[in-house]
Amino acid sequence: MRLFLALALASAGCPSDDPPACIEVDLTCTPLYAPTFDNVYANTLKTGCGSERAACHSAAGNKGNMSFEDPETAHTALLLGRVTPGDAACSEMIVRTSSLGEGFQMPPGSALPPGERCALIQWVQSGAPGPGE
Repeated sequence: MRLFLALALASAGCPSDDPPACIEVDLTCTPLYAPTFDNVYANTLKTGCGSERAACHSAAGNKGNMSFEDPETAHTALLLGRVTPGDAACSEMIVRTSSLGEGFQMPPGSALPPGERCALIQWVQSGAPGPGE
């Protein structure tokens, strides 16, 4: 029983509702940082999605079979259905991070700042190049 309760509490903060296929995005927004994968990983994915602070996509959390434990693993996981290079509006990662207040919002509970969401949008729209590109 304790194990079940611990597992339920550990995953309670990670969104599970299904998002829409596409949304409207502002491609002219102002990014918080240069929209490269290295910056997206260092400034958003590693610290906000795959760390102990928000462990949905940590090596231990692995929500949605995605781990952001290192840049290569994160990029590969995102390109396996979560990111459509060149199409931010229909990329699940962008839909989830841009849908504030919805049951499928990522990160859960506390939305990314607009400039950070913008960097994600522009990175995906530019083709979602990988680490070092």
